[in-house]
Amino acid sequence: MTPPLPNPARTGLFRRAASLPLPGVALLGTLSLAAPQTATAALLTPPYTTATVADITVTGRVLDETGGGLPGVNVVVRGTTNGAQTDPDGRFTITAPDNGTLVFSYVGYTAQEVPISGRTTVDVTLAPDSKALSEVVVVGYGTQSKRDLTGAVARVEGTEIVNQPVQTATQALQGKIAGVQITNDGTPNSQPVVRIRGTGTLLAGANPLYVVDGVQTTDIRNLSNADIATIDVLKDASAAAIYGVRGANGVIIITTKQGKQGKPILSYSGTGGFKQAARLVDMANSGQYTSYLRDIAPNQVIPDYGSTSTNWYDEILRRSTFQNHNLAVSGASESVRYYFSGNLLQDDGIVINNRFKRLTVRSNTAFDLSEKVTISSQASFSHADTRDVNLGAAYGNAYRAAPIIVAKQGGLYGNTSAFGNVGNPLLDIEKNNNRSRENRLQGNVGVDVKPVSGLTLRSAINVDLNYNNRRVYNYQYLNDQNTFLTAGGNQRNQRSSLSVEQNNNYRYLWENTATYQKVLGEDHNLTVLVGNVVEEGLNDQFSGLRRDVPTDPNQWYLGSGDPNSSTNGSAASKDRRISYLGRINYAFKDRYLFTTNLRHDATSRFNRDRRNGFFPSVGLGWVMSDEAFLQDNTVLNFLKLRASVGQLGNDQIPADSYITTANTNIPYVINGQPVLGATITQIKDTDVRWETTTEYDVAVEFGLLDNRLTGEVTYYDKRTSDALIPINIPGILGDPDNQLITNAADITNRGIEAGLNWRTSIGDSQDWSYNIGVNATFNKNRIANLNGGQALFGGTNLVTRSDNGVAAGSFYLLDAIGVYQSADEIASGPRSTFNPQVGDLKYADTDGNGTVDLRDRSYFGSYQPPVYYGINGGLNFRNVDFSFVFSGNLRNKVYNAKKQLRTTNTDNVEASFANDRWTASNPSNTNPRALMSSMPNSTYFLEKGDFLRLTNVVIGYTIPGAALERLRMTSLRVFASAQNLFTVTSYTGFTPELPGGPLDSGIEASTYPTTRTITLGLNVNFK
Repeated sequence: MTPPLPNPARTGLFRRAASLPLPGVALLGTLSLAAPQTATAALLTPPYTTATVADITVTGRVLDETGGGLPGVNVVVRGTTNGAQTDPDGRFTITAPDNGTLVFSYVGYTAQEVPISGRTTVDVTLAPDSKALSEVVVVGYGTQSKRDLTGAVARVEGTEIVNQPVQTATQALQGKIAGVQITNDGTPNSQPVVRIRGTGTLLAGANPLYVVDGVQTTDIRNLSNADIATIDVLKDASAAAIYGVRGANGVIIITTKQGKQGKPILSYSGTGGFKQAARLVDMANSGQYTSYLRDIAPNQVIPDYGSTSTNWYDEILRRSTFQNHNLAVSGASESVRYYFSGNLLQDDGIVINNRFKRLTVRSNTAFDLSEKVTISSQASFSHADTRDVNLGAAYGNAYRAAPIIVAKQGGLYGNTSAFGNVGNPLLDIEKNNNRSRENRLQGNVGVDVKPVSGLTLRSAINVDLNYNNRRVYNYQYLNDQNTFLTAGGNQRNQRSSLSVEQNNNYRYLWENTATYQKVLGEDHNLTVLVGNVVEEGLNDQFSGLRRDVPTDPNQWYLGSGDPNSSTNGSAASKDRRISYLGRINYAFKDRYLFTTNLRHDATSRFNRDRRNGFFPSVGLGWVMSDEAFLQDNTVLNFLKLRASVGQLGNDQIPADSYITTANTNIPYVINGQPVLGATITQIKDTDVRWETTTEYDVAVEFGLLDNRLTGEVTYYDKRTSDALIPINIPGILGDPDNQLITNAADITNRGIEAGLNWRTSIGDSQDWSYNIGVNATFNKNRIANLNGGQALFGGTNLVTRSDNGVAAGSFYLLDAIGVYQSADEIASGPRSTFNPQVGDLKYADTDGNGTVDLRDRSYFGSYQPPVYYGINGGLNFRNVDFSFVFSGNLRNKVYNAKKQLRTTNTDNVEASFANDRWTASNPSNTNPRALMSSMPNSTYFLEKGDFLRLTNVVIGYTIPGAALERLRMTSLRVFASAQNLFTVTSYTGFTPELPGGPLDSGIEASTYPTTRTITLGLNVNFK
């Protein structure tokens, strides 16, 4: 009798486990034994027989503990590299032997093996791994289980943003994270304003630090959203202290996609649709306008333009198109992982002649040279082409231009300025060619070495190279009948001009870290990180201008213009940093948590004696739910308390901020003789240093009802000291503005963040599932003390003032308390320096001195919202998915400055004002009479900034996997998406969402309107 053959799986000869250490992924499997079995099958003789193994297509759905579909779960045929990944609804399709076993794995959940047993449908419910608390997040220079965090870190998955029709990933974060306020701008290629836990500076940079695969930057507009795997936001000092002087405004860490174990996957995602202005104001038509003019100047002759009633916004705005396409191929073997992609995005803009186009390619690779050495690289190249418009002039003029003038007829423009009005907005755009091109290379190359168990040494070179070229051509035209229907006015450009700007930025960063992880006994878990970072940034700029340049675009270069009109300029700067960092994470029984971060920075942005700084943080955590007295609680599944304190720095100031400069070779005459001297251009403080932020954080995190309800509540106290502020200096010192910028001010942000999320299924079939989440932030911003520094004015017409005891950028205005109804009311009231007439606004005598003047200005809130919030939700029914995001502000103010821009009696007004203004027969106490000029800064233009906006809504359908087999597809999803579908607000302007700096936010003058975007999209994966 033939002896039985040995089972190779038991001999260990072919037994081998493979795993892929990527955030959010855990792959399990063994090498295929098919080859050895086939080789030995020929030796079999009766009574032995062979069984035929057939490949079948298996479909199914992976659910979480609440019955909702789990996206991104890895499904691998055990013993092979054949794998798939679940779609956003948790569904998958895979080809496997009918007697094989599927391995399902997902970070934060216990891996599960399920025999196929000839079935074509396999549904699985994964159970949470209580030790992982459902996710691993990226922190500075490493990863950590969210369960073990002692700092404030929030995560958004790439799958949550990829289907939104936005250009920049941060735009898609609006309303999703407590403590993070996103203010979007509708302008193509604009960067949203991001504030994490309030504004902590007045004059230094206020934007957060972005870290893209290790590359540190302040601008991520080159990044394709489809390439993003995760976004982690470090909100407090404990989490961000590892970044030292660059972390004071928070840190946003973006991790791009990597290849995953299995066969190559070709994927396409694309959207296409249209955009239009979401909200405009109604301007007076020709009848309302002429009535208004006659009220101002009864004796003025108004030309008869027939039936002309021009809506100038209709002339310069349009419904535009938007498209975004991404093609990627990814995969991995046991030693190589790769992800390659290409992206094309085009946004034509809602203003005529406006367009943004960007092409991005990415390569992410990793090679395991051995079990101890890995070489990896992440690199992206983007080319952006922006065709801009003269928006400042055109948009402001469209609000004020007379509607009785035709926009354009027979190739000639209506001459609004000849009527004593502003320039023709259409001409402002069409006689200006503004184009910029940007090439950007960003990436890194790194090597990881594991010399001994638990120790990882990493060295990486990061680069960020940005080359930007802008060219602006202004056509020559005169105020004659070659350009206009009627001659006259002051809108003309007598000589054509070409201006060219080149701005090149180079940043290099070399990181070296050592990470040691050790489990001591059963109760002690220790991770130690030490590192060194060397960084250098270079910037060089050139600008030039020539006049009388030909109209032929092929001759748009400086040498073709009049050499006698030459204007040139150049500038350059360099900054360097060298840093040492460390972190210790310790957990006792996975229950008592301790983290400390240490960072020492030296920066060239300050004088030699002020260059070094030390930024520490300490965090503690207690997982109370693991205590014996709570382990039997059937309602409370998770409960953690954490507290932290830390310090951060902000060195986002010009590199020469401590160097006093002077112009030399200035001729003087002394005793009748000419001599050369110098004049000071600006006096600088040689002791200037970084701003320092100290932050205290206390939080509770919890999970209830089988973790269907999870939440987090945090109290934070964020105090910035040594904030930059101007102080007055004697004029005899020679400074042109008699001010010196120095470290003096103290700024505080105190608040509470709260978030709740509910996720569950409906009924027993688990066909229905839904989730709902709310988050809210209550923040109070305050300038605690200027310490002798000067209050800062800002904004259009200097409507804001930042001073002791008020929020940064507070509105500083006269208090409009009504309208004068009679001459007796004027005579009996306080004397006014504004010479009021009947029907004019009445202002309060705030200081009570009997005279109304600019000294009666007071503070009336700021744009910074005391409350901002988000509401997120989703509903799934079988193959149909639906999701939405609301966002909003409460109790902040907005200044409607465009209403104040009227400078002549022929400027147009809003229809509501034309109809409801004060007249003798309509004695309004709200709106003044028809005015010939602008009015002083007052609360008349101040409005509530509260709003609730449906930021995004998506509905999608996933085609069942069996229907895709013939097309060699593994998944196919179609969807429709809408951005900024509607806004609920009492604000009467274009948008209550107004980006700006710390001193000038919330002022609407020539603001690009919020856009509503409707798109259709497609996500497809091929075998």
